Amino acid sequence: MINNKKKLVVLTGAGISAESGIKTFRDSDGLWEGHDVMEVATPEGWHKNQELVLDFYNKRRQQLKEVQPNLGHQILAELEQDFDVYIITQNVDDLHERAGSTNVLHLHGELLKVRSTQNRDLILDWKDDLFTGDFDVNGHQLRPHIVWFGEEVPALEEALKMVEEADYFAVIGTSLQVYPAAGLISYTYSTTPVFYIDPKPIAIPNLQNKVEIIPKIASEGVAILRDRLKSI
Repeated sequence: MINNKKKLVVLTGAGISAESGIKTFRDSDGLWEGHDVMEVATPEGWHKNQELVLDFYNKRRQQLKEVQPNLGHQILAELEQDFDVYIITQNVDDLHERAGSTNVLHLHGELLKVRSTQNRDLILDWKDDLFTGDFDVNGHQLRPHIVWFGEEVPALEEALKMVEEADYFAVIGTSLQVYPAAGLISYTYSTTPVFYIDPKPIAIPNLQNKVEIIPKIASEGVAILRDRLKSI
């Protein structure tokens, strides 16, 4: 069968998960759930205090079990009925998948996975707590499968390819301050319509595309996006 659906590529950030009750470290004073991000989201923090880092992500993993996808996640999943939807997310939760989205690329890793400290490609599903002494098959300590500040973003190349092939591109709930994710928008073709959903949108310099700014929280903005796309 020939797929005649237009390709909608969506970049999502912390704003869409915040409505489900997942906090972002950018909420206040650079703290993430009361912790300095440099202590819990950097290789240096890991080497300085491995127990603290493991405990932090164990608590985030437990928190994830207590929240549910919100209307924003659900509408994006429903859009697959009419569009070829590809979601590139900066979020490490699984709320897009739980809402029903089938093409989700996690730029910054996944909370429900762990990986070997010696082999970046040795990745395991992991839903419970992770402790010092939890090893891979070769006897190496496992760590959260999270891209920490200062580390490479392995999924970036795949994300760039998605963006370049987009018929429509939407940015939802992200401050466009964290690179390289924030730079993805510049890889769209100049003729690709861009939709930017955020209650506090920032200016996007040097972008030739037609941009529709929807200054709403994610769930409200995604509902508007759905109506816009269906009227095109």
